[in-house]
Amino acid sequence: MSVRFVAVLVTLVLGGSIPAVAGPAFVNGITVPADTLDLSGDPIALNQRLGMFSDLYYDPNRNQWWGLSDRGAGGGTLPYDTRVQQFTIDINPSTGAISNFHEVQTVEFTDPTGTLHFNGLAPAPINILGRALDPEGFVVNPTNGKFLVSDEYGPSVYEFNRDGTLARTFTTPANLIPRNDLNQPNFASDTGNTKGRTSNRGFEGLAISPDGKFVYAMLQSAMLDEGAGSGVFNRIVKFDNATGQAVAQYAYKMEAATQGRGISALVALNDHEFLVLERNNRGVGVSSDMSSPNKKVFKIDLTGATDVTGINLAGSDPFTPVTKSATPFFSIDANTIAAFGGRVPEKWEGLTIGPRLSDGQFVILAGTDNDFSVTQNASGLQFDVYYNPTTGGRIQCDLGTLNNCFSINADGSLGSAFLGSTSGFALIPGVLYAFKSVGTDLAGYVGPVPAPATWSLLLAGLGMIALRGRRRS
Repeated sequence: MSVRFVAVLVTLVLGGSIPAVAGPAFVNGITVPADTLDLSGDPIALNQRLGMFSDLYYDPNRNQWWGLSDRGAGGGTLPYDTRVQQFTIDINPSTGAISNFHEVQTVEFTDPTGTLHFNGLAPAPINILGRALDPEGFVVNPTNGKFLVSDEYGPSVYEFNRDGTLARTFTTPANLIPRNDLNQPNFASDTGNTKGRTSNRGFEGLAISPDGKFVYAMLQSAMLDEGAGSGVFNRIVKFDNATGQAVAQYAYKMEAATQGRGISALVALNDHEFLVLERNNRGVGVSSDMSSPNKKVFKIDLTGATDVTGINLAGSDPFTPVTKSATPFFSIDANTIAAFGGRVPEKWEGLTIGPRLSDGQFVILAGTDNDFSVTQNASGLQFDVYYNPTTGGRIQCDLGTLNNCFSINADGSLGSAFLGSTSGFALIPGVLYAFKSVGTDLAGYVGPVPAPATWSLLLAGLGMIALRGRRRS
């Protein structure tokens, strides 16, 4: 029997380590077909594909699940009205097994007037920062129910009302802004830049303290002046939620020898401990290298970490990074499902703690970004990508068809014309994995405090509900 949880989607630079724990156990996984449409009604068919799970969030105050789409197909080269999806899933109250993904609502991000959309096009003279958005992290503010979204382009943090209209913009610390030696910003690319965030590797992870007082945004990888692709440290920025100003920065040390290393999600366990999803860019993806996937979740603790706001993480100044578990809290790539033929999806990007089960344990949900199952060439032309779980083969074909197909090599490069049978090939789906906490591994977890407006329900006989918001779920 299942019940439905209804929703709308050492010191210096060495640091210490958190002792290893048993860690959550894999329960099961489900797929969401790549051609599933969201509820936006977007007139461009490609833009109406669901977009899957660049982040996930479970809001226990409203018993709602949220799944964040990113900047759309095309890697920032095509117009796309950015959005977040509300969904439901069935969860077995004993085992934590998931089933029956169902969309409930699509909310698009707009300016305060509700007329101008935040667009997925990369920053450029025709689409300036402040209107360009690559959403990668999502949480619900427990104090007011509004949406907080982190952005790779800025990097930026925005707060939106529940109808998707912009409420306010947090202030990005100056040392994170991409710029040249003259401190002239350039958000469009890394060309000429020597400092600040690396292009397309801005704020990937987002979390909020249980009391809603602090917001934490995490860069995907090292900044340009701190090693860029070869750097092992990236930054967690702590914002005062009341003012939108940064009050501290902390260093997180990534695993070495992890190809394309970076983080994809940040989840608050309490006011000082977090989960970090760290991954490489290997596995089944639209144009990824199929070798050696590495997708791990670590537990970290900010206690005792140095505020590195004024420190270069590649310099000689001593600092203490956040404490990180000596071994992974759990590994996502240790489990596979039939739809991927024993192989691991590339872009595990969503992570959230779900509801408590009947035995007192928790569900943890992880999800993938499937890039809309679309790739593009140097000229900006788009192609659908199909995957065969039996053979492990991938092909790219003209959009919407299985015509004019070319094979995709194991290293992600484009191969020769594909003349074989297309039987068994399908668009790359989105994936959700359910894990269940074990023993005391989440004993320190504190859920978001109830928002006053959520719980100020008067007696039913009065017929009065104090919920606020321009758009009800």
